[in-house]
Amino acid sequence: MLSKGQARKAAKAIWQCWQNGTVLQSLPAEIRPADRGEGYAIQAHFGDLSGKPIFGWKIAATSVAGQQHIGVDGPIAGRLLREHVFDDGATLTFGYNRLAVAEPEFAFRMKDDLPPRAAEYTLDDTLAAVGALHPAIEVPDSRFDPVERAGAGQLIADNACTHDFVLGPSMPELWRDMDISKHEVAINVDGKGTNEGVGANVLGDPRIALTWIANELSRYGMGLKAGQVVTTGTCATPIPVAPGDKVIADFGALGTVTTRFAAR
Repeated sequence: MLSKGQARKAAKAIWQCWQNGTVLQSLPAEIRPADRGEGYAIQAHFGDLSGKPIFGWKIAATSVAGQQHIGVDGPIAGRLLREHVFDDGATLTFGYNRLAVAEPEFAFRMKDDLPPRAAEYTLDDTLAAVGALHPAIEVPDSRFDPVERAGAGQLIADNACTHDFVLGPSMPELWRDMDISKHEVAINVDGKGTNEGVGANVLGDPRIALTWIANELSRYGMGLKAGQVVTTGTCATPIPVAPGDKVIADFGALGTVTTRFAAR
C-alpha cells in the first residue's frame, strides 16, 4: 500500500502536468497505484493542492465503449475541482486539452449527505438525497499519454480524466416523474455537427450511475455531501471541439447548457 507521502508525491506529479500542459507515460514504479484504492488515495490530495473545497464528483467510463476506449473494466470516479467549474454560457480556455471533446451529461445536486456505511445504498436512497438535476457539459482530459495504457489505478489517480465542467440551470421538477433513461439528449458544435444519445447510455440510467458512485465512495470511505454535484457520464458519443467552437447540449424539455472555447 502506498504511504501518504508516496500518494501525495504521485498527486503532485499529476498536478504539475495538469498545470503545465505536460503528460506522463506512467508514474514511477514506487508511487504507481496498484489498484483502485491506491488510485483514490492519490486523488484525495487534489483538494489540498487546489486549496478549495471540491465542487463535486464525476463518473467516467459509464458505457462499454467508454471503458474500452480508456482501457478499464468498469466506471471510475473523480473529483470536480471548483476552479474548473463554470456557469452556463461561460467561455473556456481551450489550453492544452489533448482529448479535445465535449460530453452532454445529467448532473445531480445533492441536498443530503450520503456518508460511508456498511449497507449499500439503493436507488431510492440516492434519489431521496437529490435536491436538483441539471444539464451539464463535461470537457475531460488526461495527464497520461497514451491514456489507453494507463490502467484504472492511474486513471483514478488522474482524477478520472477530469478537466473542465459547465453546469446549466436546474431542470424543471418534472424530471422526477420521467424515465430519464429514455430521454433524448443532443450535443452540437456550431457548424460542425451533432451527436445524439439517450440517458440509457449512462450505465443504463443516470440514476443508476448516481447510485453506483454513492456506493463506490462509501466503499472507499469518502461519501457524498450535501451541496455537491455529481455528473454521471456522457449520454452521447463525445463530440470533437476546437478553439473558437460554440457547444450546446440540448436536453429538450429539460433545458440546455452552452459553452464556448477561446483560442490558446
